[in-house]
Amino acid sequence: MPKVLGVGTAVVLGLGLGVPPAFAGPAAEPDPVPGLVAGRDTAAPQLVTGLSEPAVGADPAGAALAHLAAHPDRYRVDPAQLAELGTERASDGRRTVRFEQRYGGVPVLGGQYLVHLTGDGAGQRVESVGGKYFTGLSAPTAATVPDAVLRELALTSVDDPGARAGATAEDRGLVILPGDTGRLARHFTVRGAGPDAAGRPAREVYVDATAGVIALAHDARSPYPAGGAAARAESTPGTPATSPEAATGTAPDVLGRSAKVNIVRLPDGSYQLVDVTRSASLTTYDAAARDEFDFNGGIPAGVLPPVSPTPDFPAGTGTSGATDAHLNAGAVYDFYRDRLGREGLDGKGGAITSVVNLTSGGKPMVNAYWDGSKMLYGAASDKRHPFSVALDVAGHEMTHGVIGNTANLVYLGQSGAMNEALADYFGNAIEVTTRGTAMNDPRAALLGESLCLTGTPEDCADRRMDDHRTTVDDYLGVSPSLDSGGVHLNSTIFSGALWDIRRTLDPLTADRLVYRALAEYLTPVDDFVDGRNAVLAAGRALGLSRAQLRTVANAFDAHGIRAGWQQRIGLDSRVLLRDASTVSIAPAAAKGRWVAATAEKGGKGFLSVFTGAVTGGGTPTRISPADGRSHGWPATDGTSAAWASMGADAQGSWGMEVFARPLNGGELRSVHRGANQYISEVQVSGGTVAFRVNDFGSGRTWIQLHRDGAPAVELPVADDHDVTALSVKDGLLGWSEDWTTGETRSSAATVYSVAEGKVVARYPAAGGASVSSTVLAGGRVLWVETPADRTGRSSIRSGAPDGSGVTELLPGDSTYAKLRPTITASDRAVTFGYRDGDRPAGGWSNAALSKIWQIPITGGTPQRVSCNRGGQYLPAADQGTRVVWLDGSAGRTDLVVRDRPAGSC
Repeated sequence: MPKVLGVGTAVVLGLGLGVPPAFAGPAAEPDPVPGLVAGRDTAAPQLVTGLSEPAVGADPAGAALAHLAAHPDRYRVDPAQLAELGTERASDGRRTVRFEQRYGGVPVLGGQYLVHLTGDGAGQRVESVGGKYFTGLSAPTAATVPDAVLRELALTSVDDPGARAGATAEDRGLVILPGDTGRLARHFTVRGAGPDAAGRPAREVYVDATAGVIALAHDARSPYPAGGAAARAESTPGTPATSPEAATGTAPDVLGRSAKVNIVRLPDGSYQLVDVTRSASLTTYDAAARDEFDFNGGIPAGVLPPVSPTPDFPAGTGTSGATDAHLNAGAVYDFYRDRLGREGLDGKGGAITSVVNLTSGGKPMVNAYWDGSKMLYGAASDKRHPFSVALDVAGHEMTHGVIGNTANLVYLGQSGAMNEALADYFGNAIEVTTRGTAMNDPRAALLGESLCLTGTPEDCADRRMDDHRTTVDDYLGVSPSLDSGGVHLNSTIFSGALWDIRRTLDPLTADRLVYRALAEYLTPVDDFVDGRNAVLAAGRALGLSRAQLRTVANAFDAHGIRAGWQQRIGLDSRVLLRDASTVSIAPAAAKGRWVAATAEKGGKGFLSVFTGAVTGGGTPTRISPADGRSHGWPATDGTSAAWASMGADAQGSWGMEVFARPLNGGELRSVHRGANQYISEVQVSGGTVAFRVNDFGSGRTWIQLHRDGAPAVELPVADDHDVTALSVKDGLLGWSEDWTTGETRSSAATVYSVAEGKVVARYPAAGGASVSSTVLAGGRVLWVETPADRTGRSSIRSGAPDGSGVTELLPGDSTYAKLRPTITASDRAVTFGYRDGDRPAGGWSNAALSKIWQIPITGGTPQRVSCNRGGQYLPAADQGTRVVWLDGSAGRTDLVVRDRPAGSC
């Protein structure tokens, strides 16, 4: 009977598992390994250990499926939804069968369930089971939005127009996004093009295939596909020669030191930098300063490994970084083979390809990364050696290849941070093992310390695993738009725990422990606590003693990685909506009510509009219809709400529609529907609903007004004019307007009287400055004004709605002013916030993330609205000084509120 620890009895009984008497009460020293971990938002358990049950069948996959089918009440999985991804065979004979969940034949993102087997033949037994299996899915499995439309929507994720012009979107197929009842999406890998894309990673973009909106997007600097083994990229390097003869030679490294290298002798008597002495061939190419984007599809024609007429290669082989890359590929291969029993990055002895001497946008590529099939290394610069010189960097990046072929941790949030943490751990473990560095050497925990031409290793290092960071004190609550939700920024919290384990246990034992957790227990969307449980379960499988397992648990405890750590973070705000599914759609508030968009609970995963009281309490109420479309971009005046929807209607016609409805749940009213139109900037005040329409068919753009059921009024937007930031209040409509006359760019805050049917005020910005974020509040029109060169700071200004007088509320030379804030306002106060911008000189910290500030509507010294430590995004003013916003402090995105500024923090 599997042991149970750390879950409620009711949950356990619901899974059909009893509590053994020995563990029913408090124990003097609880077992550090969880016997059962209940899954979150699923009936299937996350982990069941302590098993020893017969597994019938000679084939591991068949035996594993038979075991799951024999215990439906325990596992709550449907074997028919499981497709074998592969079987990991450990050196001690254990097998781990990894299954991918497929709902209606469509892969489920992160849905993987694992069965661990020991013994052979009739003695084969199941010792543990676990992973992510999502019950209750009912999402559609057929796309209703045309593939061409989905592709175009994916390309809009490239926010730089220059990079978007030649961008490509590689179709990875349909996938079900988990969460509640699931969401059907088409997965694209999007890459920008041209000099504007220099240094920008590819993006993994998931577009809702029935609603036509981007559901999820994140960077893919280590772009292993998330759709399962069948989708993994294959490299396309040309074969350097037919039947090459293995040979040895010498080549100088980047510092000019001669090194022994494995090479091949070609039929013409020359030699190439190709190693065929292992079960996998290791081939190193010199890009000769070509751009990294030339290598997206493989190795371009004409790019070959370095060649030499003799076995002794010339100096250029070293200065390009080729020698170091070649040696490091061998060191990484040998570490995984000799220490962990893994043949190559793919576990099957697959070839390892390295490309050195790459540029990006005409400059040395300041990076190194695994692109899903090969290693790419940046060229030398005036500050750094070629990136291939650092064995820890090479090991780190090639470990991404191992991760992609095992747990395939999704590169977003905590799973992405663990992806980076595991790469950090093994990168440094490979280096210290190969170099013979002691674990107590102060530089053992540094990553990339050997890359810089000047300065100390400590100053040069990109990261260090002995920084003692913890979840409660140091987790950076960032949005997915910054570092894919903190994949690098939060990685050392987890890698620090792993490194502490390596310093405390025997290093070989630690390496085998962490590798087994990666290869046999982790699944793609696991979080930090799941990672802890995976390492402990791997420790039990390895036969670690109770004392050793307690040492492992203590390391995680020291870094705050334990269940419920989010609740230990001090917050000064009240949560209105927990774990919102989007950080790109702003909430709205007025008269003590809020509206926000998030994935619908029990509504097939589509975005829905919810409302509630800003005082909190009660359950948020969905006010948008459950019609199979996504509803979002809401506005409210405190009495009613208006929003836009996107998707196919009951007749199967795809388009956008504007709805309005009283917040108390009264009659739902369709305000406007347009096929082949994009609707944005929805606003509501009293009986007036306003929004912006882009009609793709005619190419026209206009502002549309609906007032108390009267016929719609169209306000045409002049050619070369762009209107954004609509605001409606007390019979007035405000907006930010930009236009070009000849070569002159102009911008103005504009006010339109609904009753008079004309523009009654326009506040043009001086000196080519631009106007944004126009808001009507307190009998005034407020806006942000940004200098033309965008190098200075933005000011916040206001004027009377009749065009008389301008007041500067926040001067551009204020220490609180930054570039292009967004503002929201009540009749008493103006609240402003910023997007996370460029990396601060001192590096990212919670203090450097976006925070929101407030000033009186007449101007004054800004005060912090909240001292919450994480990112604070998209504020919405209610009454007085009360503000709601999206907050990332707790390692997720919550809609929160404060009634008054916190002041100084």
